[in-house]
Amino acid sequence: MSGMRPTGRLHLGHYFGALSNWIQFQSRYESYFSIVDWHALTTKFQNTKEVQGHIWEIALDWLCVGIDPDVSTIYVQSAIPEIAELHLLLSMITPHNWVEREPTLKDMVKMLDSDESAAHDKITYGLLGYPVLMTADILSFKGELIPVGKDQESHLEFARDVARRFNNLFGVSYFPEPKPEFTETPLLRGIDGQKMGKSFNNDIKIADTEGDTEKKVKQMITDRTRIARSDPGHTDLCEVPWPLYNIFAKDILAQAKDECETAKIGCVDCKKRLAVYINDYFRPFREKREILARDPEKVRQIIEHGNQKARKVASQTLTEVREIMGMVNWNK
Repeated sequence: MSGMRPTGRLHLGHYFGALSNWIQFQSRYESYFSIVDWHALTTKFQNTKEVQGHIWEIALDWLCVGIDPDVSTIYVQSAIPEIAELHLLLSMITPHNWVEREPTLKDMVKMLDSDESAAHDKITYGLLGYPVLMTADILSFKGELIPVGKDQESHLEFARDVARRFNNLFGVSYFPEPKPEFTETPLLRGIDGQKMGKSFNNDIKIADTEGDTEKKVKQMITDRTRIARSDPGHTDLCEVPWPLYNIFAKDILAQAKDECETAKIGCVDCKKRLAVYINDYFRPFREKREILARDPEKVRQIIEHGNQKARKVASQTLTEVREIMGMVNWNK
């Protein structure tokens, strides 16, 4: 089980850091992929009008790159109210200090505190409770393997602790303790050399046009020590294009390295060539995305089918949790 917050169109970092791994895992495991719109509200609650459109965009991005709705379950978190109730029940048994010491939450709160333009009330009850909601996302489907990068390990430690506490408190072995399925998550730099991110406005999106991609690649920071076209370049100092050559143009790495370091080619031409490689790679995805975008009813049906399937599983889990906790199942 895994998910993404709907905050806009996805970029290359999302693809290589998560989606490419999900595509591989879906053929090996029963997979549930959630568009976690409640999580989007933890820090973007003042922009709720954008969420609906972003759900559509992220669904198109997932489908066009190869998340297969005939193999995986694609659903929207808020369409599964059972997740919210499980979140409530788990919150009753989760110690307050566990939440406070969750590293990612601490980083998020620190970031909001340091933002002088942010009002103090941006740190909401919902934000503080997000680690428990994330745990409910996983345990609603009894998720056993969670594909994450190494930097997300603390999320899984928290979920394991809550699952273990539930089992111990009620003398059962009901919830599996979710384990990380670590993925190779390359740090992709944006065109300015910082980590690629939508908030930095430095990303190349999966859905960008070829022209937009070329324009962005031309702006990439290269070797800051190379002043003149005739100066030899240093691939080890090339901040953005060279790492992307290692992903998109492996077949010409030796040639490109020689051309750069002997000044046979300048940075401008080098980046033009990289743009061609990136566009060639993503062209099939972009063409498929355009076709899907013209058929919104088909995409809506895919999501609704996934919602129904996910809700059936989550409902069964919640029924069993209520029984374990001694709660009345009023729906029986």
